[in-house]
Amino acid sequence: MYGTEQVISGTIIAGPELEPIEGYICVNKGIITEVGEERTYSSNIIAPCFVNAHTHLGDSVFKDPPLGKISGFRNQRDLDSLVKPPDGLKHKILRETSYKTLIECMRSSLLDMIETGTCAFADFREGGVLGVAALNKALEGLKLYSMVLGRPAEPELPPQAVLDEVRRILLRCNGLGMSGTNDLDLELLEEIATCTRHSKKLFAVHAGEKDRSDIEKALSLEPDLLIHLTNATKRDLESVADAGIPIVVCPRSNFITGAGMAPIAEMLEAGIKVAAGTDNVMLNSVNMFSEMEFMSKIFSIEDRQVFKICTLNGSFIMGSDSTGSIKKGNKANVMILNGSSNNLTGIKNPISGITRRARPDDILSVLHS
Repeated sequence: MYGTEQVISGTIIAGPELEPIEGYICVNKGIITEVGEERTYSSNIIAPCFVNAHTHLGDSVFKDPPLGKISGFRNQRDLDSLVKPPDGLKHKILRETSYKTLIECMRSSLLDMIETGTCAFADFREGGVLGVAALNKALEGLKLYSMVLGRPAEPELPPQAVLDEVRRILLRCNGLGMSGTNDLDLELLEEIATCTRHSKKLFAVHAGEKDRSDIEKALSLEPDLLIHLTNATKRDLESVADAGIPIVVCPRSNFITGAGMAPIAEMLEAGIKVAAGTDNVMLNSVNMFSEMEFMSKIFSIEDRQVFKICTLNGSFIMGSDSTGSIKKGNKANVMILNGSSNNLTGIKNPISGITRRARPDDILSVLHS
């Protein structure tokens, strides 16, 4: 440490290509001022922090749903019984949860993100204006870059009332994150999308999770971001690629709900920018190490690409290219892993080692800027 400058040595997962180099990084006032190569004899691994590109943090109030016994969604593949508004299990629980409890539970998940190496996240925030306010309150004082995407609390109200609420929501967050085009009148959704664009905010929507019946309608809204596309066909992906729309996949969540496996390799082959998220906190922790390991071992994707999906690609989607990679001039959002931990001792390729087997307890420290 020299004045306000911090020097960290080890194997660096460096630059946009995520190339492992032995050397050091210098950090001054939260900015990477130098990345140098030299022999260090350090077992530390210095890696970019994760970007969790799709969460539902309100679900933090109920982290152990009755899989199969009560909700029935796991056995019957009935995703609607879990998450479809307004009567899905999660929405019933959210309505019964106090504002104070909601904030406390979301803050616990945000702290868990920080402890497990995540520096940025995008949340699809239910509950209208109050839901957005709760997450903003939970974020107070935390060094996390957030993209909060709200949605109307009562979409069944008359269209003008819904649009009035949408305008109030857009004053308080980064954009709109809608549940799906089959859940709301398409004409109203078109007006919501137009309203969002007029506010110069981001419009995102779930599509192709339960089946592909809502994909074409979602594309007709010209969204900035699509979530899931689990049941997308090759033609669907070609349309997404032609429109230049990024996709966020949620492999663990889709596996648990029986929605299937997103065609991630095909998405990448089509030239689509793909990021990843942990989705509903009631089903999965916000631990991106688990998401990465699952993706690496289930899908036919190279480990470097998996790591990129969970870091740099998420940063791109959130409009923060200076967050995702370790290079001079970027923000210092990095995690230092113990390469000589009992878990990581013996790895030969640091990218594969982190992607396939690293855990939060391998983290020595995390820098957030």
